[in-house]
Amino acid sequence: MRPIVNSSKLVLVDGRLYSREVNSTMFDVGGFKAKTCGGVSRRSFLKLGTSVPFGLGMAGAASQLQAAEGQARSVILLWLWGAPSHIETFDPKPNSPLEYRGPFSPIPTRTPGVHFCELLPKLAARSDQFSLIRSMVSSNSGHPGAGTVGLTGYEENPPPVKPNFGSILAKDRGTGDLPPFFYIGRGIPRDLPRRISGYGGGTLGPAYDPFLVQCGADGKVNMPGIKLLEGLSPNRITDRRTLLANLDASRRQLDSAGAAAWSQTYQSAYRLITNPAAINAFDLTREAEPMRDMYGHTTFGQSCLLARRLVEAGTPYVQVNWSEYVESITPGADFGWDTHIYNFELLQDRHCPIFDRAFSALLDDLQERGLLDTTLVVAMGEFGRTPRINKRAARDHWPRCYFSAWAGGGVQPGRVIGESDKLAEDPITRKITPLMAGTTIAELAGVTTQRRAEMGVLNGGTVIDELL
Repeated sequence: MRPIVNSSKLVLVDGRLYSREVNSTMFDVGGFKAKTCGGVSRRSFLKLGTSVPFGLGMAGAASQLQAAEGQARSVILLWLWGAPSHIETFDPKPNSPLEYRGPFSPIPTRTPGVHFCELLPKLAARSDQFSLIRSMVSSNSGHPGAGTVGLTGYEENPPPVKPNFGSILAKDRGTGDLPPFFYIGRGIPRDLPRRISGYGGGTLGPAYDPFLVQCGADGKVNMPGIKLLEGLSPNRITDRRTLLANLDASRRQLDSAGAAAWSQTYQSAYRLITNPAAINAFDLTREAEPMRDMYGHTTFGQSCLLARRLVEAGTPYVQVNWSEYVESITPGADFGWDTHIYNFELLQDRHCPIFDRAFSALLDDLQERGLLDTTLVVAMGEFGRTPRINKRAARDHWPRCYFSAWAGGGVQPGRVIGESDKLAEDPITRKITPLMAGTTIAELAGVTTQRRAEMGVLNGGTVIDELL
């Protein structure tokens, strides 16, 4: 990992934490304030980039990772940021008027009587491996707000913001060799000018925020939360006892309110950069080229492959973000699913082929490795898109009806749950909410009703029994 230079850093020097900015007195690192003093040394070996709001010590307890009581040992959430069209994916309406149905045709699936859009042929051939919900609804029609609802089950207002589903599982499981909650993506999903509020620990605290990992289309992995200084590699850090003693000394330099969290942070950081099994989990070059090719040489495809490697290493929760922004704002950046324009062109030429290939590969790969029964995979966005095509020959925001796809981890495959009306505008069956989705994820991962009550999370949520 090469060093990344930011305008401000917290660095460790002989067991003490310092700021790179001389005369600076306060920094906001990992969600709490830490007092610092000026100075830097070449003997520093670890620095945390304060521009990345992700913690390394995910759980407040120092216990080892606990096995799940439910069937899902791990969860992978494929977060389709920007909101995919349900009509051009899993809920085509070929008999609706032209201004609704769009240019694509339905195709049969392996589930009798069920059709998907022709843009998802691989998933249509695997419909018996997952179940589909066609009656999802959201309470919010804006990307950041609906994103928070989609990832926490609740509106962000009135505050406080509730915890991400992954943070709930992180608190329940404790810590192991790897952080229990990973975000794979360029950054926190956002829609200019702001990001999703429900990305992390919320009311559980920043100790349960996710750890960010970036994975490129070439398979190269970057961890912006950990920076090594020039000329120092993880294999040169060998004396764990001395290291932890230094870290314990540095803890006294921090505010008492954050000392415990920092202890967990640095212990997790040490484990992450010195444990061979942990390092191997991020090394996609260990995968045979046919396997990498099966997922597709795209950011999303290789990120899904990394997610499989992380759950194989025992990580409880991995969220794979399709993109950081709902739309592309820079050349070469990932374009989200917010297709107010070029909806049909983007879905046909880019989005659906990438998603179809990567999701299918993930299902096959998990199945062949015997991991699908113990890994819950969920794919969804924050809402759907307008059934009626807009004046730009595309589709806008539509929270009243959308889809989610579920596989493994105790889910009964091959089912279609819920039904939309003839125009795909509204469900004509029971509405399924993000709170219900989060409650079901928690239940399948062994976070019981009693445990949820103890943590004060997912209050009022019910399980989607049709999936079980």
